[in-house]
Amino acid sequence: MEPTGFWAELAPADRRKVAESATRRSFRRGQTVCREGDLSRVVLVLLSGHVRIVHGTPDGRDVVVGVRGAGDVIGELAAIDDLPRSATVEALDDLDVLEIPGDRFAALCRTRSRISWALLLVLSARLRSVGRQWLDVGGGAAARRVAAQLMQLAVQHGVPRGDDIRIAVPATQAELAMTAAISRESWARATRDLRRRGVISTGRRQVTIHRMAELRRLAS
Repeated sequence: MEPTGFWAELAPADRRKVAESATRRSFRRGQTVCREGDLSRVVLVLLSGHVRIVHGTPDGRDVVVGVRGAGDVIGELAAIDDLPRSATVEALDDLDVLEIPGDRFAALCRTRSRISWALLLVLSARLRSVGRQWLDVGGGAAARRVAAQLMQLAVQHGVPRGDDIRIAVPATQAELAMTAAISRESWARATRDLRRRGVISTGRRQVTIHRMAELRRLAS
């Protein structure tokens, strides 16, 4: 695994401590890792694979609001505040994870400063992301949802072409926008901005991702 996020911030000794407190688990593509509203308290560190973060809307739709990959931590909030899960997490491909009981994870954070600092960095980055959305209510949330959906499509349908990933898009722009719970205009505006920044290029029912790391940053 090429470590990123939470895992990358840990020293080797702290990684060993986390691994010693964890159980190695696998999830198959399409499996639900945890469900919004559940009372489970386990914390997961992704070693390989990708998941999507889904929130339910009042009208019954599921909206993809983010994508996480290798090195990311999931479920930390429930371990911290002892409240129900805030989102549903689904495997986009086969996953290899470290599963840590919430009480053990909390104990590690209390006794190992580097682990608590790594978690603080993760939470800070996510809070800043939310802040950027509030600064641009009309576009920020839509841009994140589009980036997350393109990440999902890349995992499910992408074909590597050198450093790029080419996707035969299996739906119309209007259908993709509906799935992301945004307007077609917002979808078009977000993809236009991604093209302008050189993150993607588009053709008829086709998207090519040129800067996957940047797309993942925007989706998180």
